[in-house]
Amino acid sequence: MVHAEGVRKHYGKLEVLKGIDLTVERGQVCCLLGPSGSGKSTFLRCINHLEKVDGGRLTVDGDLVGYRQAGNRLHELRETEVAERRREIGMVFQRFNLFPHMTALENIIEAPVRVNGVNKSDARAEAQRLLDRVGLGDRADHYPSQLSGGQQQRVAIARALAMKPKLMLFDEPTSALDPELVGDVLDVMRDLASEGMTMVVVTHEIGFAREVGDTAVFMDDGVVVEAGDPRTVLVNPEQERTKAFLSKVL
Repeated sequence: MVHAEGVRKHYGKLEVLKGIDLTVERGQVCCLLGPSGSGKSTFLRCINHLEKVDGGRLTVDGDLVGYRQAGNRLHELRETEVAERRREIGMVFQRFNLFPHMTALENIIEAPVRVNGVNKSDARAEAQRLLDRVGLGDRADHYPSQLSGGQQQRVAIARALAMKPKLMLFDEPTSALDPELVGDVLDVMRDLASEGMTMVVVTHEIGFAREVGDTAVFMDDGVVVEAGDPRTVLVNPEQERTKAFLSKVL
């Protein structure tokens, strides 16, 4: 589903990604771990072309992300073409990014109606089903300001699912939450994983990565230091940098 070969990204002289090689198979949960500033979120944003790669190749479901190939050259797609492909990739941000002037249900139906042309009554029915799925069926008419952080994040997940994505990206989805609210969001993500949703998750939740992840990837300073089965990488890592990081967070 996701294949990265030598992906590089820089901002001026600062090289944030220094050649990322990574494969995520369909139906897998890949957890990206590492200290702040290691490039995890930047790489995640490159997957749906919110950030443009400066080198290497990145494909989602076999299609180049943000580019098309003609001969030996890559040509950047027009923004409308990028947006078309981005429809199939759901993203949940650290900050919930809900529209504050819309109710939970209105937030969820906005993209299916405006982008996909779904009939509004059908979109509302699907939105209610998704709210039920994330445990917020009785909050459809609540505005974001009337919801807790954990509830807002679950609405954000429902909003992403409303576009019926084939891939879900999560950028530290629990880091802005009070500790007691984290569990509800992780439970929704566990359910998605059990249903076979392909997920790439930037997280500091080591327990979630160990329990749910198919692959754990430890990044530092723009490179993949270590990757493999979470039960191995997180319990008996081979690299000293991984051991040092885990000794501080476990």
